[in-house]
Amino acid sequence: MFVIVLQYQRESAHLKLVLFCPMTGNTPTDGVRLQGFTATQDPTQRRPRPVSWYRTKIDPATLKALHQRSDLQGAFQTLGYLVVIATTGTLATYSAYHWPIAVTVLLTFLHGTVFAFNINAVHELGHGTVFRTRRLNDVFAALFAFLGWINHFKFDASHTQHHRFTLHPPDDLEVKLPIRLVIKDWLLAGFIDFRLIWFKLKELVRESRGIYRGEWEEHLFPESDSAARRRPTRWGRVVLGGHLAIVVISLLQGWWMLPVVITFAPFYGAWLFFLCNNTQHIGLQDHTADFRLCCRTFTTHPVIQFLYWHMNFHIEHHMYAAVPCYRLGRLHRQIKSDLPACPHGLFNTWREIAAIQHEQERDPAYQHVPVLPSAAPKRA
Repeated sequence: MFVIVLQYQRESAHLKLVLFCPMTGNTPTDGVRLQGFTATQDPTQRRPRPVSWYRTKIDPATLKALHQRSDLQGAFQTLGYLVVIATTGTLATYSAYHWPIAVTVLLTFLHGTVFAFNINAVHELGHGTVFRTRRLNDVFAALFAFLGWINHFKFDASHTQHHRFTLHPPDDLEVKLPIRLVIKDWLLAGFIDFRLIWFKLKELVRESRGIYRGEWEEHLFPESDSAARRRPTRWGRVVLGGHLAIVVISLLQGWWMLPVVITFAPFYGAWLFFLCNNTQHIGLQDHTADFRLCCRTFTTHPVIQFLYWHMNFHIEHHMYAAVPCYRLGRLHRQIKSDLPACPHGLFNTWREIAAIQHEQERDPAYQHVPVLPSAAPKRA
């Protein structure tokens, strides 16, 4: 049995998790080449210049076609996902008044499972690449952000830095490696995460008062820049006021199930999201100028890929961030020959991660170096 260390990235709220997965073989080198090293850059110093990222070369005409945004394909992804969560929420609500409680529990859990990918919707729409019409990206990003208790103004500021300086602390503190987790956090995220409710409530109350704390928030929203703080502060008030109104009106009208499928939906059933979203960078390198070494791509079932907004193609997303999510599969096929071997399915992906994490348990300085078809750039 090997230890899996997961990273929980629900709008940068890092939790801890340890899983155990059956493995074939006795060492983490089965089928992969691993290499250990220690970072040399001072983690307290910000970079004096941007990272010179390696990007796989693509024919210019093909690359231009891959960057084309489509309102039709954007609507299929966005409205399709919205229909899914509306359908599961409607079925759970109907069941609460007409069907056995066991059916209601199962349907509510299914609703939470698909609703948990809300942050991926906010993420993609925040990139402004889903729709050709910019206003549509903004409107739907705000809608999903409200539903998910997400301050998308704060998330966008953080995520912009994450793409510019992926895993180069302190310029990117959205994702920090390594992170140690315990199994109860995965179970809590997968069923009912009471701690996340409390965390989100405290965070939004604080932000709605214009208070920003911690190194990362103070870097993104310095106290001297009141204009930068204005929009996330106002949005915090909108989210708190809006969900309070939903709860109060629903209770007064006797619609007790409505807050369950809207206001409290982000806080239960996130087991699948957790397993998908935390594959992105775990066990890989920091301080490298090659996305193939600090991001992970895996292939999966089309339904999971749709719910996950195609973020299983994570190397591709970082390498060409302006490519719409629904074209990442095509981009993957274009550059596949220049990528590390990509596991298929969550089981195989986590089996690979488990081997890496087992090695990191023995040697905390160890980081995984995937086998690359071409020479990788030196550590940045």
